[in-house]
Amino acid sequence: MPRKSRLALTCGDPAGIGPEIIAGWVRSRPALLGDAVVIGPQWWLDAVCTGREAGAIAVGKPSFRATPGRPTVAGACVALEAMRVAAAGCRDGLWDAVVTGPVSKEWCARVDPGFIGQTEFFAEEWGGRPTMAFSGGRLRVVLATWHIPLAAVPGALTPAVITRAVRRAFGLCRAEGVRRPRVAVCGLNPHAGEGGLLGADEKRRINPLLAKLAREFRGLEPACVPGDTAFARALRGEFDAVVALYHDQGLAPLKAVDFDSAVNITLGLPWVRTSPDHGTALAIAGQRKADGTSLANAVNLAARLASTTVWRD
Repeated sequence: MPRKSRLALTCGDPAGIGPEIIAGWVRSRPALLGDAVVIGPQWWLDAVCTGREAGAIAVGKPSFRATPGRPTVAGACVALEAMRVAAAGCRDGLWDAVVTGPVSKEWCARVDPGFIGQTEFFAEEWGGRPTMAFSGGRLRVVLATWHIPLAAVPGALTPAVITRAVRRAFGLCRAEGVRRPRVAVCGLNPHAGEGGLLGADEKRRINPLLAKLAREFRGLEPACVPGDTAFARALRGEFDAVVALYHDQGLAPLKAVDFDSAVNITLGLPWVRTSPDHGTALAIAGQRKADGTSLANAVNLAARLASTTVWRD
């Protein structure tokens, strides 16, 4: 039997929906909280964790209180400190995985000008080469590149980057119980280049690499699949995972069908990190309209991944 996983949950931006969806999860699942710790501002922890099994670690100034829908520098400081505490706790052997609430990249960058996103943050804290992936709904998507300008994507798609994404797509599938994964890689150009008529990237460099990788990874399509059909084919059951070559190529179809259920997973790091696949949703924060399904899926997936090594490189 896999051992019980120890989880840390960070609040995210206190002005967003992270605190309320985490609070909802804590209140509805007391039997699962023995090995969980919640990290956030003191006033929120007092309301969420008092009298419950979940552990609590306070960050930020004791006097700090957030107003839903109104992000502040102080709130961004809390979000960043919660992430640092969670990362350090994993390094110190306290926890096996981190589930992060959504943060505002803009406000975090006001505090830390080098901040790009939580994926990059945990890669810097822990070391390793991260890969952004998504699961928990109808689609399973792995990104070869993510938070870079679109103009930089072709140059960033080196053989090592594509190989890493393919390898981790297979690892994620196996970690989720798919014994013989079938994986497709999207083309970079429309119609996967149409034989070179709409772009030569696939014909000249990506397809030869995939043909080589297909000999190592049985179940990999040996050539790029057009991005406009890859996800429909996955929904029909032809593929267990799709590797998208850039952020919106993968996230647009994923969020169209799995917005409330998919989970963001950071692969390739020493410890597991997951998060809901949505942002701070400031417009509805504090109104009890937020859907906590993605957060619940993120916790469950983090626990499953932390109990196995199949997902590791």
